[in-house]
Amino acid sequence: MWCANIVSSMNNTNTVKSKSFKKNERTLDIVNRGLARRYRAEKRFRFYGLLAIAVSLIFLCLLFISIGAKGYSALFQTFIKLDVFFDPEILRQESLATANYQGLVKKTLRDMFPDVKGRRDKRMLYGLVSSGASFQLRDMVLKQPDVIGRTQAVWIPADDDVDMLIKGHIDREVEEGGRRLKDKQLVWIDQWSAENRIEKKFNKTFFTTGDSREPESAGIWGATVGSIFTLLITLMLSFPIGVATAVYLEEFAPKNRWTDLIEVNINNLAAVPSIVFGLLGLAVFLNFFGLPRSAPLVGGLVLTLMTLPTIIIASRSALKSVPPSIREAALGVGASKMQMVAHHVLPLAIPGMLTGTIIGMARALGETAPLLMIGMVAFIVDIPAGFTDPSTALPVQIFLWADSPERAFVERTSAAILVLLAFLITMNAAAVILRRKFERRW
Repeated sequence: MWCANIVSSMNNTNTVKSKSFKKNERTLDIVNRGLARRYRAEKRFRFYGLLAIAVSLIFLCLLFISIGAKGYSALFQTFIKLDVFFDPEILRQESLATANYQGLVKKTLRDMFPDVKGRRDKRMLYGLVSSGASFQLRDMVLKQPDVIGRTQAVWIPADDDVDMLIKGHIDREVEEGGRRLKDKQLVWIDQWSAENRIEKKFNKTFFTTGDSREPESAGIWGATVGSIFTLLITLMLSFPIGVATAVYLEEFAPKNRWTDLIEVNINNLAAVPSIVFGLLGLAVFLNFFGLPRSAPLVGGLVLTLMTLPTIIIASRSALKSVPPSIREAALGVGASKMQMVAHHVLPLAIPGMLTGTIIGMARALGETAPLLMIGMVAFIVDIPAGFTDPSTALPVQIFLWADSPERAFVERTSAAILVLLAFLITMNAAAVILRRKFERRW
């Protein structure tokens, strides 16, 4: 009897084990199917992420290609070779600085085309040469007075319409009424080309001069110097103030409702539109304090207000990233709180602070709206020599050129954008390099 019970018990145990095994098998199948579904979802998520990055890079490349295709031709300028006779009768009637150099250019052109008689034809002939040619001849005579009385070959910048024709932006096949250059002018240009008097050269003027109403004489150096002065003011004010504010709020300020209110306001100021800071600068710095209008000093003050929240937030994040054990160890060996911050915490947080500062400066470099509000949109020809001289900035210069109707300003606008992007990329690359070089991982 007991043998039968044992056999029955063993049969029941085997039955339970079989059911349990089948149940576990079903559970494993469900888990495996779920894992496979999750793996497929993870692969899809990775694919979508890579696709998004690829699409972003494609659009970024298309942007750079589009700007570069329009702007690279501004690096070259068409020049015309003229055999100029520096007539003493014209140059010695007045001082060399105020002599009639435009008359020298016109006389040279008349001598090259003696058949041109009518006033209208002469005007068209004179229009083939840049109006800045007279300034080039003046600088040449002032540097080398011994050229007076001699004939010398001089490469003179061509007018912007001639430059556009040589670069292929003007269609010669269009009827005369549909293009800016007339048939007679095309004949004269073809004659110069046959005599090898027309040549494209590197456009140094674009990088060495200020703004001009003539595209062939316009450059970015004045706007670049204005941007440098403005950023220097911004850096000298925003970095020490921003770092000091972050250190106080993070290390010394008591945690109460007032500091909470200050932190909230700083975070809100980081999201305020930049034009609001321009209005604030117009009301405070110009109208109240009476500072000079359209000066890098005012521009730097306005951009300081705009970049301070960014620098403060980045600096506080850098201070928070320092492990508490550093503070505890410094205090444990007898350092005061000021010594602990100055000698231990701040040196470790400086890389992050520098990164935030450079990113804030890069944002300030590309800002236009606040500078427009304080008058830096003015037409400035001279290169600024100081922080209070009238000047403009590179983004504002781009804005002004983009509004000009001449086709030649389109390529100069794109070239200036390339220069601005080069500055921004350089500054962001410097931020990455500094972080990687000095950052410590805990």
